[in-house]
Amino acid sequence: MTDEQWGAAVRLLWGPPAKPARGPKRGLTLERIARAGVGIADPEGLGGVSMQRVAGELAVTKMALYRYVPGKAELVSLMVESAIPDPGVVDAAWAEVAEAEGWRGRLRVWARELLAGFRGHPWLLEATVGARVMGPRELGWMERALAALDGCGLTGAEAMDAVVLLTGHVRGIAEQERAAGGGAGAGAAGPDAQLVAVMGELMRTHGEQFPALGAALASVAEHGGQDQALEFGLERILDGLGLLVARRVGGADR
Repeated sequence: MTDEQWGAAVRLLWGPPAKPARGPKRGLTLERIARAGVGIADPEGLGGVSMQRVAGELAVTKMALYRYVPGKAELVSLMVESAIPDPGVVDAAWAEVAEAEGWRGRLRVWARELLAGFRGHPWLLEATVGARVMGPRELGWMERALAALDGCGLTGAEAMDAVVLLTGHVRGIAEQERAAGGGAGAGAAGPDAQLVAVMGELMRTHGEQFPALGAALASVAEHGGQDQALEFGLERILDGLGLLVARRVGGADR
């Protein structure tokens, strides 16, 4: 984004947007425009979104749409803010987390809810990268994760890095699911299961070259455990954070 686009995005996301100096009375809302873009991106991805397409969905001219949104970059910013789940879902879920689970339980909930958001709108993975203006909802997700770590003895930089680490893990799982053509609950085998099936075929003819891999795949086939990458990685990240927290608060891993 250019400096001018940064300013436009801030006005659109944090409002109120500047009123046009001339032209007919505004008949659309930013919410309607964002929903129209999301309605295109969900089945087609961001590549299907254009100012022309969104204008057509709203039954207005492209020039009329430009009176509300300066361009596609700002349109995508509005779409992200509309599609990202309200971070209030985390607050509601936290109410069900046992007190004994402490910060670990809160971050588990946070990570699972974030993954659910990416699963619902896979194009968010592409739209939420790089330097850009973030809206209240997106910043709200970061706020919730940092709040979960409050009182753990971490510095602000460490807490931020912990959130980045967790987000990277969630995004990685969502990216794999997207590449595999679906995620949990999508009616198809998850990416781990698909990979195991493909490698299993290779091991039948080339297994002698990869004995450790063959043994691991045989164990998966016998005992299960595929498609648990989110939970396995999440617990290992939390274990590592727990060691740091324990050192900072004198041995209390909470």
